[in-house]
Amino acid sequence: MANLSPIFRRRGLIVSAQALEDEPLHGGDTMAKMAQAAKAAGAIGIRTNGVYDIRAIKAAVDLPVIGLIKRVIPGSDIFITPTAEEVSAILDAGAEIVAMDVTNREGRLDAVAELFALVHEQGAAVMADVSTYEEGAAAAKLGADFVGTTLSGYTSYSEQLEGPDLNLLRRLSGELNIPVIAEGRIWTPEDAVAALDAGADYVVVGSAITRPQLITARYVKAIRQKLG
Repeated sequence: MANLSPIFRRRGLIVSAQALEDEPLHGGDTMAKMAQAAKAAGAIGIRTNGVYDIRAIKAAVDLPVIGLIKRVIPGSDIFITPTAEEVSAILDAGAEIVAMDVTNREGRLDAVAELFALVHEQGAAVMADVSTYEEGAAAAKLGADFVGTTLSGYTSYSEQLEGPDLNLLRRLSGELNIPVIAEGRIWTPEDAVAALDAGADYVVVGSAITRPQLITARYVKAIRQKLG
């Protein structure tokens, strides 16, 4: 297991509190309240999207924040913190960790070294969101402080699974010397424990905790299938 980062006090659960503009919980103090509830329940950190929510959450709780900005660029598949503009905004908002896409698409692996340097110059850390072992290894070599399985299943060449990518977690945790974060399709406490058993240092859970429309949809789908 990798040496744990001093940013987090211990291993445990990081709650992803995010809502995009077209979602019912977007805006106001909703994500800050989500973060307060997560802290009260024992979460060790928060992952969130956008300057507004980063600032609101930092004001509401004293937990480390993994910040990102989701930005659609026409003609590009790079969605999570794509450019230096987003990196600077996240740092200015006060996040301790900047999450960004570090996949092998559109020459991204060649571009992120400059973004890593920008983060490190400000005394913050980088979470590399990857989809394969090769991307994780490249991110570690480039100086990422954390590697997360966030994008497994979101690239055409990565595993397409219903649950967390445990095989990817095992390989990353077994071969890299930086903390590994499990993220993606972790729907139950049992999934979270399985991720820890596979070697994850930390587990990020978002949709199963903070996106009630998706949680409701899963129940509705199961019930409709049962009732015909």
